[in-house]
Formats: sequence, structure tokens, C-alpha cells
Amino acid sequence: MVYTGYVELSTSGHADMHDLTPQVKQILTDCEVQMGTVTIFTPSSTSAITTIEYESGALDDLRIALDEIAPPNRDYRHNLRWGDGNGHAHLRSALLGTSLTVPVVDSRLILGTWQQILFIDFDVRPRRRRLVVQIVGELG
Repeated sequence: MVYTGYVELSTSGHADMHDLTPQVKQILTDCEVQMGTVTIFTPSSTSAITTIEYESGALDDLRIALDEIAPPNRDYRHNLRWGDGNGHAHLRSALLGTSLTVPVVDSRLILGTWQQILFIDFDVRPRRRRLVVQIVGELG
């Protein structure tokens, strides 16, 4: 069986972070898949999906690391070409990735004790994001 659901978000950009775990769990409950995989995908080149312990210290550490790797105030060729100021957002998205796959066993996401699904919007302005959650698996 294949089931597709969506998560709608309003974001503020500038590394705005959202815990997707509750929404993904609800979509999994709704489709009643017992064994399989869940893939969460952001159809955007300026946002990313990863896992982290969703607590303020870890989130701040991730923001700091990303500022060091791809600082927003650098002269990016993308910005020179398009003038939109989000060259760093494209790099951060490419580095972290736009999708995540999580196993499902006994109708539960297999995540570590302190592991949550994290969406980050790196763009330089508020956005409406529609994330795709696709579940492939066997019904109970």
C-alpha cells in the first residue's frame, strides 16, 4: 500500500525550525500501515529535513554550526545572479537534504529516544510550505 499525506506550515525563514514528529505520527495512524517506511520530503531548494533532539540547546548549536558552514552574509554567486539574498539557504538545504526516510514497525516510527523529525526553513522571508509524507508498507 502507498499512502500520501501532507504537512502544511507557515514559516518565518532564517533557520525557522519545526518538530514534524507529531504530524508524521498522526498521518501514520490515519493510514494504518503496520510495517514499512515513511518518507518526508520538502519540495523546496531552501529548506531541509533531518533528525535532532528537539530542544533549545541542540537547535541553537545546529544554527551556529550552519552559520559557520554557510554564513548568510557571504558573497554567494547565486545572490549575484538572482539578487534574492538566499544563496546560503540553497547551500544549507543541499548539505542537510530535502528528505528523510524512517522505518515503521508495528505501526510505530522507529526513532531514537531523543530523536525527532526536524524541518528547517532557511529562506530569507516567511513562506507557506507543504511537505509530502509518503508511507509505503503493509496494513495490519
